[in-house]
Amino acid sequence: MKFIDLEKQYKRINKKIDLAISNVFNNCNFINGPEVTELENRLRKYTGAKYCISCSSGTDALLIALMAIGIKQGDEVITSPFTFASTVETIFLLGAKPIYADINIDDFNINPDLIEDLISPKTKAIVPVSLFGQCANMKLINEIGKKYNIPVIEDGAQSFGATYHGKKSCALTDIGCTSFFPSKPLGCYGDGGAIFTSSSELNELMKSIRSHGQEKRYQHTRIGINGRLDTIQAAILLQKMEIFDDEIERRINVANYYSENLSSKYIVPKEFENTQSVYAQYSILSSDRNQTIKRLEDCKIPFAIHYPKVAYKQKAFLDCNFECGVAEDVSNRILSLPMHPYMKKSQQNIILDCLNN
Repeated sequence: MKFIDLEKQYKRINKKIDLAISNVFNNCNFINGPEVTELENRLRKYTGAKYCISCSSGTDALLIALMAIGIKQGDEVITSPFTFASTVETIFLLGAKPIYADINIDDFNINPDLIEDLISPKTKAIVPVSLFGQCANMKLINEIGKKYNIPVIEDGAQSFGATYHGKKSCALTDIGCTSFFPSKPLGCYGDGGAIFTSSSELNELMKSIRSHGQEKRYQHTRIGINGRLDTIQAAILLQKMEIFDDEIERRINVANYYSENLSSKYIVPKEFENTQSVYAQYSILSSDRNQTIKRLEDCKIPFAIHYPKVAYKQKAFLDCNFECGVAEDVSNRILSLPMHPYMKKSQQNIILDCLNN
């Protein structure tokens, strides 16, 4: 049993993938090939955002977005303490300071009721994370951003394809960022990411930043990065887009089967009205994680812990001025079970028997 089974997905579309890669090799357009533009158009239409800028990773997507809104030394960015390192790493890279709002126990996303009290004259952005595939409460967060004229950037690294009140993740805020890391719901065969916005000004800025700050070839008007998406990865993603909606349905079915059959001693993911998660992870809370881990190990079932430490307790980001009780409690109890579109009920039953009995 695999935690994420990319092999089954590849076998489903291997001929199309192989042909797409071969076409890139034959054309030798490895950087900015036509597949990149085609993918950006597909992604833009899929989300409903006006513009899409593909890039080299989800981390670079966040970095470019923060650079575009002018985040600099001394600024503050409100975000979640319960997330992968990239969310806060990019803030530190620009010399800014993350300010952490605690999370909700139900969906592990930032609690919007706590954001407003954290706003100061130094606050220059709000970065909610749509964790494990479910969008944060963007309606309330956007209202706060609008009230204080603070840009909102969705970290949708795990939620591409999710819906929130009829709209797609990454098209819910001023800027949306996602990742195409192989294990993500829509993943390539390397690193990749994308940025979404409906602002023509931000679109031009971010396109320039992505390519060394160029306005035209060899005309550098701002500091940028080398953040382009490889043509090969774009070609792979185009083929995966063909089966993406079907894979989302499969993920939802796997998640529902877990939730309906897991013992009540575990807290299972909760979905809110008018939202649909893509279940990048299926994460539960256990009252005794060590015991649960031992059971899984005895049954030879793979698992993961997303995430064992809150951001401000990581050595690289250590900050003793924060205490987010819910996030710390969740980090001590959370456990992620095998999740991918090609799981069979027979496999899930093995997991359920192990955990329930």
